[in-house]
Amino acid sequence: MPEKVRLGFAKLGAIGVSPLIEFTLDERAEREDMEVRVVGSGAKLGEQEGKDVATRLLEFNPHIAIVVSANAKLPGPTAARTILAEGGVPVILVSDGPTRKIAEDLKKDGFGYIILESDAMIGARREFLDPVEMVWYNAAIAKVLAGTGVFNLIVGELDRVIEQLKTNKKPVLPQIIVDRNSACEAAAYENPYAYSKATAAYELSRLVGKLTVEGCFVEKDWEKYTQLVSTAHEIMQQAGVLVDEARAIEKTGDSVFRSPHNRGGEVLSKRKLIEKPKKP
Repeated sequence: MPEKVRLGFAKLGAIGVSPLIEFTLDERAEREDMEVRVVGSGAKLGEQEGKDVATRLLEFNPHIAIVVSANAKLPGPTAARTILAEGGVPVILVSDGPTRKIAEDLKKDGFGYIILESDAMIGARREFLDPVEMVWYNAAIAKVLAGTGVFNLIVGELDRVIEQLKTNKKPVLPQIIVDRNSACEAAAYENPYAYSKATAAYELSRLVGKLTVEGCFVEKDWEKYTQLVSTAHEIMQQAGVLVDEARAIEKTGDSVFRSPHNRGGEVLSKRKLIEKPKKP
């Protein structure tokens, strides 16, 4: 059994889960069963950035590598996963909807993947997107991904792989395209109205992705695409309102599902606010 499991995160560009994914595995910075290193390329995700990030991450000698990027079929993410795999490291990709097009190829090549169809592209048009709008959007999508269960699902899969590595087992890598049902079930809502609000938020987030792709890559009239990406961002803000309402319903029933890690990495759970988390 390794003393600690070494997790390496390679971040290329940004999707909604990028800023917080590694923190969800150690929410109080007290886990003693793993070490984490993050190597990122900032906003860009070209081929050279992919090569540089993967090469640097290999210096950490990780037991598992998680490549987090938009559109994993692009040259940068492709270079990163190829170099890591050639270095003998199992690789899990966490990416957005366009990666679905290469899911079968990834499976054939032995890569793990968690594809997030609701992790919607930002409205990246210069006439609209500035630093403040970028932060505002990412705050909203992070809330939606949390409230619809996407983060719960990711954490569950990564924790499962960590446990396998802790017992020297060959990890069974996830190969999942996350949909509305798998995400919202992972959110573990007890009240059916809360569940309905979460699924509505999930569907709105998927719609945002369609609109921003159209606004960024299809529509050429600058006035039309500016209006379109602005519309998409307004929809994401409303999706955030829905998950706020879903959580408020669960609070009213004192039934918010919480699943903290203990120091050894075990996942505990609780429902009532005033109770201690326990092993399932």
